[in-house]
Amino acid sequence: MSDKTAKHKQPWKPEELQKLQILAGKGKGLKEIAKALNRTEESTKDAAKQHNIGVAKAR
Repeated sequence: MSDKTAKHKQPWKPEELQKLQILAGKGKGLKEIAKALNRTEESTKDAAKQHNIGVAKAR
């Protein structure tokens, strides 16, 4: 297995959720936010949904 998924199944830290909220508020897309947080798009989407954070649709 690869270490690329270093945060695989790891809980979200408050700082990560804050950054997610900030980036989403700036209108960043899911792919861009996931890359910035070193998370998968699926994990990012799930965290956003769980915390009621709206993420812009891909353009």
